[in-house]
Amino acid sequence: MLHPKKIIIRMPNWIGDFVMATPILTDLRKKFPEAEITAMCKNPLGDLLKEDEDINELFSFSRLPNGFSRRIAKRNIIEKLRSGEYDAGLLLTNSFSSAWWFWQGKVQNRVGYSCNVRSIFLNYPIVQENTGHQVVVYKRLLQPFGIDITDTPTRLFLQVEEVKKSKELLYHRGYVEGKKLIGIHPGAAYGSSKCWPWERYRAVAKKLLENPELYVLFFGDITQTNLIKNISQGLGPRAINLAGITAIRELMALIKDLHLFLTNDSGPMHIASALGTPLIALFGSTDDRKTGPYKGGVVLNKHASCSPCFKRRCPIDFRCMMEITVEEVLAEMKKYV
Repeated sequence: MLHPKKIIIRMPNWIGDFVMATPILTDLRKKFPEAEITAMCKNPLGDLLKEDEDINELFSFSRLPNGFSRRIAKRNIIEKLRSGEYDAGLLLTNSFSSAWWFWQGKVQNRVGYSCNVRSIFLNYPIVQENTGHQVVVYKRLLQPFGIDITDTPTRLFLQVEEVKKSKELLYHRGYVEGKKLIGIHPGAAYGSSKCWPWERYRAVAKKLLENPELYVLFFGDITQTNLIKNISQGLGPRAINLAGITAIRELMALIKDLHLFLTNDSGPMHIASALGTPLIALFGSTDDRKTGPYKGGVVLNKHASCSPCFKRRCPIDFRCMMEITVEEVLAEMKKYV
């Protein structure tokens, strides 16, 4: 069993996976309260951990450029790893390159899953079992540290001031203090097969806005601006389009303050779950037993005969999502609003 004093954890590269990996930080801190723990993250995901109570250091790096600059960037990362003199390294990514970096960076006691021909770089190669929730898949990697699988939930940390400051975005767009905030995130990074039809999101929002006590906030990244424009335009001043204008911590703070969040299987879904925000998640092509909200949250999934297919685009009739009706979603939302 390992007894490290300096631990580095290579965090996942997608928001949802990243949030699902956060229990690892808590479990390591509880087991090794005196250890120095570093979280290695690709920008801008490190912002998710800026106020994290279980780590000592954030090691954030940018996507590697092309050409000669790529060689320099790799060298800088490896030198940073070497200077850290880590006596344990935990890889929550499955890539060959991440294991190679730890090996080149002279990280001792490298732990990770033995996939993608990378066992040669690992001191503790673990055969991956893809059963159970993804949070549990990550937790199985803690076995060499003498940590059993725990019930530790996903979690994120925010300062009260951050939540207050995020409201300024809303005040500038006409929000009236005291009204309930309903969040809608209609996109997904993986592909259209994870997304409930945008016309149905619009129908839900239109119905919600009949209640003068509600504001509806639409979230999305820069690639989803046209989608959210189509959904939100013409819905009136209590429909606030925030697509492409919120940084990660602003997004976190706004989600924290929501009365309810409606979303596809997405990174913001996991943020809401980690922050304890009531949420309704719509699933079809993916498996909510593996990547659904880890604790809390309502999942609507019709379990079509062809799902989960994990395809980026539906090759047939999109029945998994089409079978979820506007009326069904509104009935579930009325339990909260």
